[in-house]
Amino acid sequence: MPAASRIHPTAVVAPGAELAADVTVGPFAVVGPEVRVGPGAAIGPHAVVEGRTILGAGVQVFQFASVGAAPQDLKYRGEPTETVVGEGTILREFVTVHRGTAHGDGVTRIGNRCLLMAYCHVAHDCRVGDQVVMANGATLGGHVQVGDHVVIGGLSAVHQFCRIGDYAFLGGMSGVNKDVPPYVKYWGQRGRIYGLNLVGLRRNGFRKEVLDSLREAYRMLFQAGEPVGAALEKALDRFGEIPEIRRFLDFIAESQRGIPQTGDEEEPF
Repeated sequence: MPAASRIHPTAVVAPGAELAADVTVGPFAVVGPEVRVGPGAAIGPHAVVEGRTILGAGVQVFQFASVGAAPQDLKYRGEPTETVVGEGTILREFVTVHRGTAHGDGVTRIGNRCLLMAYCHVAHDCRVGDQVVMANGATLGGHVQVGDHVVIGGLSAVHQFCRIGDYAFLGGMSGVNKDVPPYVKYWGQRGRIYGLNLVGLRRNGFRKEVLDSLREAYRMLFQAGEPVGAALEKALDRFGEIPEIRRFLDFIAESQRGIPQTGDEEEPF
């Protein structure tokens, strides 16, 4: 249990909660009995962290956020499910993260060094990768999978069971009801793909030869006019030995919800 000076006298930390010695808990915050909080973490004023929740080292939970609450799922009957938030992740004001369900994975998981801006929502059984940015008001339905280094624009909404691949960029106010492949830019209420997220890929150190191959694989799949199955087979034959391209192709091949169409209007970014 941390030193008393780090827990505000108006905060409520339930017996059984495990907090590292240097954790800070702000005024009127509530920490439940099954919560575990790692070193250097901070829980802000009026925030609520409950259920079987693990906050990794350095996590920051800002004021009025809610982490680990029961899922908004009518089938939920109080099963002992979990919420896990990775190291260095920041949950800003009024963010809500709900724990998993027994008919899902049993855990809602957010990775390391993510930033969830004010009013974001992560529903039950979601899996969010590392270094993901969700801008203000972005919402994930239940069972959504988000890869690493994804950026989701403000006020966007992702339908339950959708997947978003690594390094994808979603423009603000996007609606997602299909799987968004890795590396692409996506935008719109019934969104479309608008090419590759080349700026993001370069910023993350993708080599020129990989980007050149990725451009060609993208053209083969989305611009050559061939059926997806045939295009995938050709792209795998040509680029299947390159791990980054293989990730892109496998994601598309494994999609259960389908892949969005490409945009034929001027790029909105």
